[in-house]
Amino acid sequence: MTTRLFIPKDSAAVAVGADDVARAFAARGIDAIRTGSRGLYWLEPMIEVETPEGRIAYGPVAPEDVAGLIAAGVMEGGDHALRLGKPEDIPFLKRQTRLTFARCGIVDPLSLDHYRRYGGFKGLERARTMAQAAIVEEVTQSGLRGRGGAGFPTGIKWKTVLDTPAEQKYIVCNADEGDSGTFADRMIMEGDPFVLIEGMVIAGLATGASEGFIYIRSEYPAAVETMQAAIRIAHEAGCLGDFDLKVRVGAGAYVCGEETSLLESLEGKRGQVRAKPPLPAHKGLFGRPTVINNVISLATVPVILAEGAAFFRDFGMGRSRGTMPIQLAGNIRHGGLFETAFGVTLGELVDEIGGGTATGRPVRAVQVGGPLGAYFPRDLFDTPFDYEAFTARDGLIGHGGIVVFDDTVDMLRQARFAMEFCAIESCGKCTPCRIGSTRGVEVLDRIAAGEKIDANTALIEDLCNTLKFGSLCALGGFTPYPVMSALRFFPDDFTSRQPAQAA
Repeated sequence: MTTRLFIPKDSAAVAVGADDVARAFAARGIDAIRTGSRGLYWLEPMIEVETPEGRIAYGPVAPEDVAGLIAAGVMEGGDHALRLGKPEDIPFLKRQTRLTFARCGIVDPLSLDHYRRYGGFKGLERARTMAQAAIVEEVTQSGLRGRGGAGFPTGIKWKTVLDTPAEQKYIVCNADEGDSGTFADRMIMEGDPFVLIEGMVIAGLATGASEGFIYIRSEYPAAVETMQAAIRIAHEAGCLGDFDLKVRVGAGAYVCGEETSLLESLEGKRGQVRAKPPLPAHKGLFGRPTVINNVISLATVPVILAEGAAFFRDFGMGRSRGTMPIQLAGNIRHGGLFETAFGVTLGELVDEIGGGTATGRPVRAVQVGGPLGAYFPRDLFDTPFDYEAFTARDGLIGHGGIVVFDDTVDMLRQARFAMEFCAIESCGKCTPCRIGSTRGVEVLDRIAAGEKIDANTALIEDLCNTLKFGSLCALGGFTPYPVMSALRFFPDDFTSRQPAQAA
């Protein structure tokens, strides 16, 4: 058996020296297969060696470690201080249920042979034998909900497009992953791009759409390059059938993560929110029926078609079925991607799986769902990771990002950041978002200066109410979540401010 070396080329691994490690091995005559990352980011660059007993991992590896690793017999899985053993036995991986990310970190991202060897295209092959309505019903029965924000049932969205007559329909993948602490979309696009392509082709078959677009944020150049190469390879191999698929690169506007703003941008216009109705499923891209799903939603479709709706539905709790790729970031010891069935508690994720804070100080707050997600204190760590459970506690899962803060965080500053973020990223179309967020920054600055704290606190609450119920889209509508949760759970950070002393 030929021993092979695997080194990730995922952007996060490259950022901490994976390319330098690959070059150090190459200089000694050992070439590596470049894979995606398995998502254990505190161990990157994590290399793996294929041996007769299976893969053996080492990490984090620096270029200066390479000579010592080779001397220790790394290519035979030899003992070394950086030896981690079999990747699947590492506790962070062992506790996971990997359905969407089953191949990530294992395969060469641009090898169709690797993709097929690890189960790729089984879902598409089955879909091609099914009627359109049957494919939609399979997705509906699986319980798959949008993994990008609101958690809307994917099957209902597909059925609406299927039932809307039109000569031209579109599938649009929202890969404008702009939430803080999130990287699941990027990991899939860089580490297993064919699964996204397969999911989009299945969506096209199911709804009668013949053309698709992947809208990727400009800050993801490696993902753009990998997806373009994968589409070209899949097209040349005949994997796309009659489905035409293209990549489009956004210009960095956070609001273009909102589906109607994304459509405006795709059409070459300024990224501004559209009023609804009409829904994109009826009149979307260029006024035609359009499915808009995010990367993880579409990348999960192949396993549902391959294994069946019941298989996927057996995971999870309540109305939250299947698995969710959860991203652990911020001040956390074991940051990375953790895919598991819905139902694990916030405390388990932060304390047990994430290992607590990187600083070793107590966890004070976690923000779930991106920069517009609520801040949860330790008192709410019993909350299960479930759409309805978070909603019941005035929170949201969003794209599954968890950002951890220790006891040195100033929650008033965090609340101000939310208002400032909204003011900067607002498309400007609606007054509550455009003006309300700017006024919110000003009011929070007055509270920070100790000015009329009670009156200004009442004013910030009123502003949040206006933003929540008066904004056209979730940018303004969700900004109150971090502000009001900070005020509710950490009131001392607001009430203890002292008036500025006169000079």
